[in-house]
Amino acid sequence: MTVFDIALAELDGRPGALARHRGRTLLIVNVASQCALAGQYEGLDRLARQHREDGLVVLGVPCNQFGEQEPGTPEEIAGFCSARRISFPLTEKIAVNGADRHPLYAALTPFADADGHTGDVRWNFEKFLVSSAGEPVARFGPQVDPEDPELLRTVRARLG
Repeated sequence: MTVFDIALAELDGRPGALARHRGRTLLIVNVASQCALAGQYEGLDRLARQHREDGLVVLGVPCNQFGEQEPGTPEEIAGFCSARRISFPLTEKIAVNGADRHPLYAALTPFADADGHTGDVRWNFEKFLVSSAGEPVARFGPQVDPEDPELLRTVRARLG
């Protein structure tokens, strides 16, 4: 089983948020519109646009577990992104930690970041790079900017 086999709906409720990107490299990011790090949305969108043709999909995963910074409905979340011209896809809002942790994050969180951190997501905007084969290959902390040189090198190394 790979990440692409995990059931997860898109923000609008359509099934297949992961399966529809099978064979592409994913950068999965738990997002929150009211977080101080929400400025990363724009960098994530630039990254997604720049490497779309190379096989990269940035996938935003709304989560309200950190300071209740994503309290909105799917329509409100979509409106926030639309107003900022964010074009990368979003999934339904899910839990990334705890007893209700979604199976996607159960598959991602055992992977270590460069500092050796595994386990629970620490805050909004933690990033997981998933290979085109559906396996986690890198993890970046919330403070790592989407246009950080190391993140960009790691992403580009995984693209066609």
